[in-house]
Amino acid sequence: MQTKKILIIIPAYNEQANIVKTIEEIVQQALAVSIVVVNDGSTDQTVSQARQTNASVINLPFNLGIGGAVQTGFQFALEKGYDVAVQVDGDSQHDVSYLKALIDPVLNDEVDMTIGSRFLPPYLGYRSSFIRRVGIHFFAQLISFLTQYTVTDPTSGFRAFNRKLIKVFADYYPHDFPEPEAIVVAGRYRARIKEVPVKMRKRASGNSSIRYLKTLYYMVKVTFAILLDKLKTKQKKVSS
Repeated sequence: MQTKKILIIIPAYNEQANIVKTIEEIVQQALAVSIVVVNDGSTDQTVSQARQTNASVINLPFNLGIGGAVQTGFQFALEKGYDVAVQVDGDSQHDVSYLKALIDPVLNDEVDMTIGSRFLPPYLGYRSSFIRRVGIHFFAQLISFLTQYTVTDPTSGFRAFNRKLIKVFADYYPHDFPEPEAIVVAGRYRARIKEVPVKMRKRASGNSSIRYLKTLYYMVKVTFAILLDKLKTKQKKVSS
């Protein structure tokens, strides 16, 4: 039986202190995967650090934002014929020892997409600041109300996708704070989505792109984006 090709997509912006550790931890899992780092116009040594590893590196000439970087990874996955794409943040917050648990339901064709949730039992590890948790809970309630999905961690960027959704997101992926809206987009294609309990960690170095007043801006902007997306014409189920 032909082995399915799996690609780990790591979007990275100014992650020189974390990128090598992230890649090394993935390699230590001894899974049959390829890794691509999408360097999103970093102004530090992220790209040179990534090139010291065995990962492929796509070097964007300027900063597109997380959505543009992740979409670039999906386009790479589609072009190279990967069957499964996995998003892993470049800041080492995602505990990649949970990669197999995230990937297996997609490999087994149980679902089209998995989301690693830090809020499912047994509630392992770091769960972010109080104000961030308020925002996460708000989007969980909004998405659960507007879609057929019950989600607990809609902002999680630790996700796996089959080829059906690789095609969808290579063509369109939300660009600014994209994770909650991407769930709604997947819903338009009647995607099967499952959350998997995972552990996350506090960022070891650097700062999150969503801080202070940006949290409020994030909540307002993404709420409008989700509501607008729900007004769009429903699409047919994407074929493999």
